[in-house]
Amino acid sequence: MKPIPFNKPFIIGHELDYIADAVAQGHLSGDGGYTKSCHRWFEEKLGTRRALLTHSCTAALEMAAILCDLQDGDEIILPSYTFVSTANAFALRGAVPVFVDIRADTLNMDENLIEAAITPRTRAIVPVHYAGVPCEMDRIMDIAQRHQLLVVEDAAQALLSTYKGRALGSIGHFGCLSFHETKNIISGEGGALLVNDERFAKRAEIIREKGTNRSQFFRGEVDKYTWVDIGSSYLPSELVSAFLYAQLEHADEITAKRCRICTAYATQLAPLQQAGKLRLPAFDGDSNGHMFYIILDSLDTRTRLIAHLKAQGIHPVFHYVPLHSSPAGLKYGRVGSGMAVTDDLSKRLLRLPLYYEMSDADTARISSAIQGFFSL
Repeated sequence: MKPIPFNKPFIIGHELDYIADAVAQGHLSGDGGYTKSCHRWFEEKLGTRRALLTHSCTAALEMAAILCDLQDGDEIILPSYTFVSTANAFALRGAVPVFVDIRADTLNMDENLIEAAITPRTRAIVPVHYAGVPCEMDRIMDIAQRHQLLVVEDAAQALLSTYKGRALGSIGHFGCLSFHETKNIISGEGGALLVNDERFAKRAEIIREKGTNRSQFFRGEVDKYTWVDIGSSYLPSELVSAFLYAQLEHADEITAKRCRICTAYATQLAPLQQAGKLRLPAFDGDSNGHMFYIILDSLDTRTRLIAHLKAQGIHPVFHYVPLHSSPAGLKYGRVGSGMAVTDDLSKRLLRLPLYYEMSDADTARISSAIQGFFSL
């Protein structure tokens, strides 16, 4: 029986053709024609003011942290149940990550806990759209406006998810996207910074170009370029952009396929939820089918189910170890609320395989194996 991996990178269209074309054009470093095509796609499709490709979502978060103009000891509010880059990008600027608990239904940051975590040193809120499911952005933006805070959306998992008709990543002051090979739309490694507030567009471009005004020089706006600000080398190779653009041409198709896989899982596993054996995710029509997980009754059940599935060639994974309890989280951050939901659900959540080339038979086999575990 063939193994079913957790994830499988894929080619859907002209990825290799576009890479060959980029080589033929003789421009392999950053900001060539394919990069600019990707920028236009994001700006038109998502409604952001300025899109800038980066070599990773981590890089996009680091750029956002610089744009927040943080000083040592400033604070940012974020969930603990997220990838390390969400916190690390701000800790690198000397800021203190302040962790708040997540909601039990969506696993997103609990918007009701944000205001109590705000102090005179708070500068930004960083909502993470877990599994592509939108955070309560109206409430978060209202809190930010009243307290004069910036909002950085970690939309790494959320490309083409929406909140009340608006693309995730386009609502806060900044949005950060990922095209890592585990995401819906991939380029191996890759990311993008979405700048939704025009005040930051010019500086974002300079930070991305190592702190120089090189882009202005190439547009003929200045007669020479020089070092004008802090920054780093955040541009992706044109080869990465060429691969990504080919994927973007099929973005709606990819999203629809992943949503169908999620629907199949939900339908096949519904009897187990009705029997109280597990809990299914709270998805809605606004999400992009990025992830399908189940929540079990205990860490022990999760451990035994993982072993059961792996014995049948199926490879699920658990997800984040909460940052607030990690060595670096204890050193650089602090908690801004009780963390009961994060501590509990992080031990019981299990992600199931989900990738574009999965077949109906794959989904049925996985669901059958889970059903078989609970009938032992």
